[in-house]
Amino acid sequence: MTDRHIPESLRHPGLRELWSAVRRRLDRDGSDWRGSITRPDLDSASDLSLESLLGRRPSRRLDLGELETALVRREIGHDLCDAIGNLGHPPSPAAVQRRAAQDRTRAAHAALADVVASWPEPWAETWAADVRRSGIIADLDDEAVIKLVRGVRRLLDHLDEVESPRTGRTEVAAGLFGSAHALDRGEKPAAAAERALRHRLGADGTRLDSRELWEAAGIPADRVSAPVLTWGLPAAGASPLDVQIRAATSGALPLHISLVAVQKYPVEVPSGSAVLVVENPRLVEAAAERELPGCVITTNGNPTTAVGTLLDQLQRAGARLLYHGDFDTPGLGICRRMHAGGREPWMMDASDYEAAVELAERTDVGLEEESRDCGATPWDPALQETFERQRLIVHEEFVLDRVLDRFATLAPADSA
Repeated sequence: MTDRHIPESLRHPGLRELWSAVRRRLDRDGSDWRGSITRPDLDSASDLSLESLLGRRPSRRLDLGELETALVRREIGHDLCDAIGNLGHPPSPAAVQRRAAQDRTRAAHAALADVVASWPEPWAETWAADVRRSGIIADLDDEAVIKLVRGVRRLLDHLDEVESPRTGRTEVAAGLFGSAHALDRGEKPAAAAERALRHRLGADGTRLDSRELWEAAGIPADRVSAPVLTWGLPAAGASPLDVQIRAATSGALPLHISLVAVQKYPVEVPSGSAVLVVENPRLVEAAAERELPGCVITTNGNPTTAVGTLLDQLQRAGARLLYHGDFDTPGLGICRRMHAGGREPWMMDASDYEAAVELAERTDVGLEEESRDCGATPWDPALQETFERQRLIVHEEFVLDRVLDRFATLAPADSA
């Protein structure tokens, strides 16, 4: 559009304030917005020009749809935004940039919803909303969002197809996302994937930190940096790992065993062997100091893949796995998962909890209070009621002597 196509009446200086007001509103609300604005006070000549443009005397409120129709009819522009630009008031660079960002965001959200619509998981839409709110896709276009979501989908399918993943997180990242660092902390694929894993794991997933979450999903950072700490494993085989285990026990040393070691040399123990699985490494240290006649393994908080792999091997060998942990919400959550996996909660009943609380009262030890609900305790429903009534935290170290002394009395195949 050139100046000679614009009537002199519409280029009158008195109309500049009107065109500027229209441009400000379009910049603020978008070039497609068509509400009404308050008409600025105009001089008589400008008022007459506007009346001629609209074909009627304008009211105090100016309808922008009507103004657009009139300007397009005069061939001032192909729409209101274009016409106001041709009248000397183009969109501000900031508004252009903002609208482009808004268009990109709308396209990204639409792409996210479209790709996730085919997911079979009941939590898929909730996950997508979580990803939107988190800002993970805030600066991505629709193609980048599609690539991100498809990568997360491949990860979930990988977990479904592989019963016991043998690869570390960097290898999985390279194979599924094309970059070994895609699942590093701070990366968008990692953030989106972790949210999906939390939904996949349910309530317990919300209580896990990043490392624990990946471990729970079966994908460790690597297979050597998060070993399982053990004492007195009754290794019955002749593999290099079995030899190392027996040597450590003979030397009264606790032993860290990597995931790669237990995967390469599965541990065999005599059927009926009693194994105490504890939450905190101090109990393994104490067992070694006492040269306790029995095997103690620590999960060191939420079990790593190395812990889970070793426990699975011992369970298949016929060992009796007894689990003891903290009486607090995270500890009871671990116990719940252990129970679901066929491990036996041991000294973890309501009576054990009450005995520990009574011990604290007798010895004038002030126990911390738990503000969170502990969740179900299916191995002893009375524990949930008792714990949520008292809400006193009993850490495993407080009852260390009781736990280890009682375990020491167990013969490998005896009952508690």
